[in-house]
Amino acid sequence: TIKTTRPRGPRRLLAPYKLMSVRIQIQVSHLFAVRSHSAPLGKLRRCNTHLGASRTSGIPLKPSLEWASSARTCSSGFAWRAVSAFRRARTMTTTRCSATASTKEAARYGEWSSPITSSSITSSSIRLGGGVLEGDAVFWVEGRPAEKGRQVMVKYDLGSGISTDVTPEEASGFNVRTRVHEYGGGASLVAPGGETIYFVNFSDQRLYRQDIGAEPVALVAADTGLRFADMVLDTTRNRLVCVVEDHSAKAKEPVNYLAAIPLGCPEGAAVPEKLTGGHDFYASPRVSPDGRQLAWIAWDHPSMPWDSTRLYTADFTADGHVENAQVIHGAEGDISVVHPLWSPVGGKLYFISDASSGWWNVWQCTPTPGASPAQCACACVREGAEFAGPMWGLGASEYQCLPDGRLVCSFSNASESGTRLGILDPTTGLLTPIETGYTHFGGVSISCPTPDTFQITAVVGSSVAPSAICVSPPLAPGDGKSPIQVPEDGWKVLKRSSSSEVDEAYLSVPQAIEYPTERGLTAWMIYYPPTSKDFQGPEGERPPLLVKTHGGPTGATSTAYNLSIQYWTSRGVAVADVNYGGSTGYGREYRDRLKGNWGIVDVEDSCNAAKYLADIGQVDAKRCAISGGSAGGYTTLAALAFKDTFNAGASHYGVANLEMLAGDTHKFESRYLDSLVGPYPEEKVKYQERAPINSVDTITCPLAQFQGLEDKIVPPNQAEVMYAAVKSKGIPTALVMFEGEQHGFRQAENIRRALDGEMYFYGKVFGFEAKMPDDFVPLEIENL
Repeated sequence: TIKTTRPRGPRRLLAPYKLMSVRIQIQVSHLFAVRSHSAPLGKLRRCNTHLGASRTSGIPLKPSLEWASSARTCSSGFAWRAVSAFRRARTMTTTRCSATASTKEAARYGEWSSPITSSSITSSSIRLGGGVLEGDAVFWVEGRPAEKGRQVMVKYDLGSGISTDVTPEEASGFNVRTRVHEYGGGASLVAPGGETIYFVNFSDQRLYRQDIGAEPVALVAADTGLRFADMVLDTTRNRLVCVVEDHSAKAKEPVNYLAAIPLGCPEGAAVPEKLTGGHDFYASPRVSPDGRQLAWIAWDHPSMPWDSTRLYTADFTADGHVENAQVIHGAEGDISVVHPLWSPVGGKLYFISDASSGWWNVWQCTPTPGASPAQCACACVREGAEFAGPMWGLGASEYQCLPDGRLVCSFSNASESGTRLGILDPTTGLLTPIETGYTHFGGVSISCPTPDTFQITAVVGSSVAPSAICVSPPLAPGDGKSPIQVPEDGWKVLKRSSSSEVDEAYLSVPQAIEYPTERGLTAWMIYYPPTSKDFQGPEGERPPLLVKTHGGPTGATSTAYNLSIQYWTSRGVAVADVNYGGSTGYGREYRDRLKGNWGIVDVEDSCNAAKYLADIGQVDAKRCAISGGSAGGYTTLAALAFKDTFNAGASHYGVANLEMLAGDTHKFESRYLDSLVGPYPEEKVKYQERAPINSVDTITCPLAQFQGLEDKIVPPNQAEVMYAAVKSKGIPTALVMFEGEQHGFRQAENIRRALDGEMYFYGKVFGFEAKMPDDFVPLEIENL
């Protein structure tokens, strides 16, 4: 009998490493006793040093555990100085109590059967947008792969518990999606009371009004070349204020500005009235509660919104125009300010900025109509915490105001996985945690059923449960002296992103690992070991590894429930989801590592993740693959072209030609490469040197590519040229082109084809027989 010591507090995964119990002299795994709510390595890292490798040499240390009197106590209740790799500890089975090694069948990694199939992922999965609680109903937008990616507004009646589609049926052609910035966002608005919605229809990009239960009515004329997004009601003047992107001139780039759309016009007769323009991009127009002021975000080429933006305010004139526009924050440049939000009291304006600390924290000021710019101050300085992410899409909801001016917000912590909820008091800077059973939150919205309570509507989730639209019970804001407790079963689940029920014994527990990389730095990955209720690998065999590189490249992966990752691990393939230098969630300094270094830092960090896992004995160094989409596809192709770490790869709509991308992409990203690589054509040599398509001669391993034929961001000819070049070298290669797909796959049959096709490809080139669905048509692999 072995007595282990388990930390106090929630049942959490403490570390990705096999540790020794404080009270015994043999190695045991805490993974046997816990369920993951994703708070792994960061807690250990904060206690002392990096686990598993020397920070100076980057060489994995021998498994050991040193206890020092100077060790600090971390929040889990343990005090230790852990210096551990899992070179020998890998022989231990990291399973849950429900399935032990003795009950499992030995089978080659990659050949395990799994209940997590491409069909179950697509047929039972939807994309959920943030919810809005109005009256007794909650509204949200969901994307449906089964309807070719169509996005639909849904209404859930809290009284009856019945959800209905507000958007007309699929045959109508209505699809709630805008193409502003091509990535869209902010395509719908629910009016107060919940009786009317406004939305942009994808096919014609017109603005529509729809009363609940009635057919949509167009507000603006057809074929104007205008696109709309990020709407807000100006109730004082009975109009919408929104971002407009004007493509009517057929110029090289469209013109962006803010405009007002009157609501009292006959069908199709509303004419947008320009309020302000002159900058290359606009976002987040917000009307003050008294209707006297307008706030917004603007920025110009070559900056991206996570590089340098400006927060403006202006006064409304008697006839509804704006005057006295002034920069409130960001005038000095190199500051990313996003998401302005007016307080219902005191005329305060909140916003999120990475000024001073380098972390996206909440700031505040009190603009006065007609006065000089107000002084701004950080409402809560929290280094290591981010209250926003990169603004790829418009209309995001990161935080909301309570009637007393306090803020309900979601935030992340660099040392922990996932996001949290809290109440921020801007007057004191006190951040009170809202403790829940969930670890991921997005699209936060609130309502106040009584003067003394509030309810939260959000997309919530964890590493072991699919995300869902949920509503909290009525909560009291409290006095800020103690956390607000919301039991997991206290949330009302309105709609899950997946109806597929998966036994947790098939789910790999995500493990956040900080590992050594180039120039004495460290990077982050989320590691998923192969996990199955039914199978284990043969004695002496190590699993193949799939390194996944996220898109962006300014973005991040997370530990949220992701069946597209569990698809691999439940079949015996380990996955390392890399947050390479340049990813968000780790502060501006980490985010800026990629400036001028795209194709270098991301490639190095991806390669070093694979090397690290291979060096400590977790994966087979001879069966390491890399895969990514969009910018992650570029990192994949670059890693194959410029390094010899990987043995195969798969690019999903990935960039192969940087010069082509610089000259043939949409406005929003047309100058993105200025910061990632350098200004073009001044730095033309760099573009050529870092383009995988120019170094195809150095690719020596198999490559599969999956590409949409209607992709405007990464034109399909890049994949075609890359395929032809690899094929001509006699290397195994495959190219799958999808009709009707743009940048990213939305149709269920294509998502399935890409996922199963990639698995099939690795099986063929790595020498294992992957279990394919009965309706799978084998890929045509040249030179196999």
